[in-house]
Amino acid sequence: MDQPTVGILHPGSMGAAVAACAATNAVEVLWCETGRSTASVERATRFGLTPVAELAELLERSDIVISLCPPASAEDLARDVAGHRFAGVYVEANAINPTRVQRIAALHEHGATVVDGGVVGSPPVGGKRPTLYLSGPADATERIEALFVGTAVRTAVLGMEIGKASALKLSYASFQKTSRVLVALAVGMAREHGVDQELIEVASRRTDSYLAEPEYVANTAARAWRWGPELEEAADALAAAGLPPEMLRAAASTLARWNDAKDDELTLTDALDRLAQP
Repeated sequence: MDQPTVGILHPGSMGAAVAACAATNAVEVLWCETGRSTASVERATRFGLTPVAELAELLERSDIVISLCPPASAEDLARDVAGHRFAGVYVEANAINPTRVQRIAALHEHGATVVDGGVVGSPPVGGKRPTLYLSGPADATERIEALFVGTAVRTAVLGMEIGKASALKLSYASFQKTSRVLVALAVGMAREHGVDQELIEVASRRTDSYLAEPEYVANTAARAWRWGPELEEAADALAAAGLPPEMLRAAASTLARWNDAKDDELTLTDALDRLAQP
């Protein structure tokens, strides 16, 4: 199979690292620099991505486009791509619920071939190996599998039904992200009463407990700006399945208290202090 040209929308911490892996089996990987932040420019440069000035140029030159952006922007971005009559493979890899993925597929019904994607794990840097779960037309998912052969991004195809990959991603995120929010609340309560170290000691007697490793709280605070919207998506998915969404919505609301900590280097004390201020 000929090596494709790939477009990445947009090179955030996950998108840039995934795009760099795709570059292993691509002619080149393009990104649109218009309107992007200095941090995005630095990431794209560091990972060797090729800048273009306009979305139209990226779409005209790309065979495969991978969308990895904040969940709230996913449909608007897909609509922009559809408006340019992109006719390649569009990988909708954002943390959005299955209903939204299906709406995006409908936007491209007479244009691009949509593959549903969900990344589980940390960005593929420093030895980390996330899995990109895929669902959609077999020929298109095969092309995406080939794109990441021999890279730090593992792939797994879940079938042809659009929505399966996103459902798996959000099902996992519902546990993983909410459990870390609960750690923050538990440690914050214990600290208020001067028993936080005792709490950590109790938790340390159990295996695989986030509560025993409260340093994760600071990492959670720095990622809250994107984890909160992801949990809102998961809550919508629960509601659509007839399951109660309130716990995930409450976790998202808790994360919102950290929105101004975007990508900051925080200590545990910093994170808990910000959490305690409405």
